[in-house]
Amino acid sequence: MLKRISSRENLVSVNMLLIVVLFLSACSGIMGKKNRLQYASSPYLQEHADNPVDWYEWGDEALNKAKNENKPLLISIGYASCHWCHEMEKESFMDTAVARIMNEKFVCIKVDREERPDIDNIYMNTLQLITGNSGWPLNAFALPDGKPFFAGTYYTNKNWKSLLQSISKAYTTQRSLVTTQANALVNGMTDEEFSLINLAPSTEKPLMQEYRALFDSIYQSADLNNGGLKGTQKFPVPALSEFLLQHYYLTGDQRALQTVNTNLKKMALGGIYDHIGGGFARYTTDSLWRIPHFEKMLYDNGQMISLYAHAYQLTKDEWYKQICTETIDFVEKSMYAQGGGYYSSLNADTEAGEGDYYLWTRKEWMNVLGDDPLLADYFNITEKGNWKNGKNIVYADKAPGSFAISKRITAEEFRQRLATGKKKLLSERLRREKPAIDTKIITSWNSILIKGLVDAYAATQNEDYLKKAIACASFIEKNLIMQDGSVKRIYKDGKAAIDGFLDDYAWTASAFTRLYELSFDEHWLATAKKITDFAATHFMHPQTGLFYYTRSNSQDLIMRKTALSDDDLPAANAVMAKVLYQLGTIYLDTAYTSISIKMSAAVTARVKKQSRFHLQWVSFAGLLAGKSYEVVIMGADASYVSQQLQLFYLPTSIIMGNTTKETLPLMQQKYKAGKTLIYVCSNQLCKRPEEDLVKALDQLIQFK
Repeated sequence: MLKRISSRENLVSVNMLLIVVLFLSACSGIMGKKNRLQYASSPYLQEHADNPVDWYEWGDEALNKAKNENKPLLISIGYASCHWCHEMEKESFMDTAVARIMNEKFVCIKVDREERPDIDNIYMNTLQLITGNSGWPLNAFALPDGKPFFAGTYYTNKNWKSLLQSISKAYTTQRSLVTTQANALVNGMTDEEFSLINLAPSTEKPLMQEYRALFDSIYQSADLNNGGLKGTQKFPVPALSEFLLQHYYLTGDQRALQTVNTNLKKMALGGIYDHIGGGFARYTTDSLWRIPHFEKMLYDNGQMISLYAHAYQLTKDEWYKQICTETIDFVEKSMYAQGGGYYSSLNADTEAGEGDYYLWTRKEWMNVLGDDPLLADYFNITEKGNWKNGKNIVYADKAPGSFAISKRITAEEFRQRLATGKKKLLSERLRREKPAIDTKIITSWNSILIKGLVDAYAATQNEDYLKKAIACASFIEKNLIMQDGSVKRIYKDGKAAIDGFLDDYAWTASAFTRLYELSFDEHWLATAKKITDFAATHFMHPQTGLFYYTRSNSQDLIMRKTALSDDDLPAANAVMAKVLYQLGTIYLDTAYTSISIKMSAAVTARVKKQSRFHLQWVSFAGLLAGKSYEVVIMGADASYVSQQLQLFYLPTSIIMGNTTKETLPLMQQKYKAGKTLIYVCSNQLCKRPEEDLVKALDQLIQFK
């Protein structure tokens, strides 16, 4: 029998249902609603889509809102593999009380510094002017027009809330002072941009004595005991070691060789290097290379591949070759994207914690390798642990050969046991939760890897490396280079996005030029020229010949910055200067070479004063000051001869060749049927051609 329900009971039931619906709706709004970053292309921005913060991407919508509502901008910049970025998100950006302040008092913008390094450059410069430091997360506060008036990095929840209230109060009650501060910071950045820049540079090349003096300055900054530059933290700074290799080659200065060997061996032993899976972390938090910040970046590993390949060419130390090849294996297994491109980075964190993927307890280690303590002793795996909670970072104190002697076993026996043990450990580690991958494909970073792969091919003759380099270059050409020579920066989800910045142009042209030197496929050379011509038209400063970081149609930032100093990457202007010099030499185009020399002259005073921050410029000065040379190889075996020649370290050479056709200016009248000839030239003046590789190398040595 059905119960009759009164109208009052019905009303109560309806009201209760309404309350439940409203409650669930409210919970959904707090727990399930995503902000507009869910539509972002950047994986880093997408990670913030569930924040209660009303985030915007950089653009007119956010800037217009700030102007219309007269609110300051809060610009928070980070990247997907940044540990402290994730910590601040969990502690503050997921806190509804914090989000309420941010949403009420500010227009909040999230920026992926890897997508928009132009934005990051401006607000990082602000932080450096205010504090003298740098780092991410970068949290900047700006007027509605984008002019910054304050910046900081990571804050605890309590300190962040306090800062938000203070900034909001100052903006409301002391607007004139805030505006004055913003104008002063922008003026400071503008003045700094062209400080110590010669606005009417000559076209005279630097002298060798000036180059030697730059070495003396940099040598004073080197940590001769632990490697790298002096400091409490250690960054790989591949440009430092590349300069030292070049300086030794040009001058024979043993101090340079000793210093670079210290650098490379200390890094290869330290925790910054992943001994189990290969590849380098971004930096260490100590001065001994032992305690890494565990994120891994494509651009670091691409540069390190080149560096260890060059060191192997010069020294023939098999350990350097091993580090080079293991790093390539890591990149291939962990960062390769279908189609030829490579992803940008691996996160430092997993759900288990920061770096936990790479850490071992003594028990875990011995469970894999058994009771034999040999590798545990070599890699400092102890019961107590050298990290948190009894866990161990894997690092070594001695080179494998020295350790083998100390244990009274042969180097070959230890090498085999080391290889077998690492294979077992990697197999076990692969069972763990893997660090997340940022799946952006970045043009400049892929180009750095292309160059690394080509350099590794030159040093090892592993044909697979050249094939991978060509596949990646083809991917970039197909997806990121436009018909007019312009370049896009990002490829993700089948789409190219964001106009390229100077480093995208410079590194791509550099990689394609290097690819030509090993393949003799002039298509890559022509493409490098097309890219460079577009950059010269749309990026160049008319007086100095230097290049802005953004192209001429960039309108949404408060200033156009240049890229003169080394940062995470070597200075893009210095990379472009070398590209122009190479293209000018190959095509006998003095317009290119004149611009490149003018660029070097424009920054001379700046480089002399701050040489450790301009290492790429110092290396370029060495190319100009020393005897650079052109090597032209003509004949049926030109490719083979080139491969054999480039087994040697030749940092000031530009190599050209063809099997049958005299296509480039310096090839004219150099082809002789039935012969493969090597012409060694300097400033277009060529010595007697040689068929014998050893004799050609003797000619090159005489040019040093």
